Amino acid sequence: MTSGKDGLVIVDKPGGLTSHDVVARIRRLAGTRRVGHAGTLDPMATGVLVVGVEKATRLLGYLTLTEKQYDATIRLGQSTSTDDAEGELTKTAPATGLTPETINKAIAELTGEIQQVPPAVSAIKVDGQRAYKLTRAGSAPELKPRPVTVYEFTVTAIRPVVDGDLLDVDATVRCSSGTYIRALARDLGDKLGTGGHLTALRRTRVGEYGLDAAKTLDQLAERFEVIPLAQAAAAAFPRRDLSADEARRLAHGGRLPAGPPGTGTPGPTAAFAPDGSLVALLAEQDGQARPLAVFA
Repeated sequence: MTSGKDGLVIVDKPGGLTSHDVVARIRRLAGTRRVGHAGTLDPMATGVLVVGVEKATRLLGYLTLTEKQYDATIRLGQSTSTDDAEGELTKTAPATGLTPETINKAIAELTGEIQQVPPAVSAIKVDGQRAYKLTRAGSAPELKPRPVTVYEFTVTAIRPVVDGDLLDVDATVRCSSGTYIRALARDLGDKLGTGGHLTALRRTRVGEYGLDAAKTLDQLAERFEVIPLAQAAAAAFPRRDLSADEARRLAHGGRLPAGPPGTGTPGPTAAFAPDGSLVALLAEQDGQARPLAVFA
């Protein structure tokens, strides 16, 4: 690929790398510094990481707001300082007496619209400082609960851990942006009185992009391809086709009348020129469509 090609790369992130490590690899492969990602994955986690190259980096802020899906393994019977397997053990309690019914009842309380306190070791900013930096410096911040939505939290298996009073719970979680799966593991353990933490996490979907569209870093090193900007926007957002005159107006930052009644969406709409190129992302308000980001 030549530098300057705009589009998305759907990466199947390996464990052990940060999201920033993946961006650094893609910068080298793409031959450009203008690369970013939509929605951080912890080093331990694997799976779908949406990376934008060149102009597509301007789509990323809107893609981070989309629904996400994960396969997770939660270990009941142990709490850790980071709410995942990377942290230090802070508490243990036997979990072997728990029944599937008890576990599912606690999970039901963590499904739907909930208030979630982010993990102390997270990238949330407190007075301009990252929470994880404050926590590691010995002054863990008091993080406020935030509204998130857990659309689905389904147990797929419950397995006793060999040589211990622990249970591993495999689950599928579909949730809104900003939901911490580590915090769900912690809160499930708290509700059951055993403590809990995440031992495995694989993101299987971000918005419209699933593992079927993802490539490993090795595959990308062999053959580097992007999903072209217009195709990426068409897959991720509702579509509005413009006349040549409308495309010209939008390309210069002008506004358009809102779309026909009933077509307005709460999120952005992708607006396309007659030749199929992406002109802008639009937001509709008070009968007008204004450009959020112009690509033409």
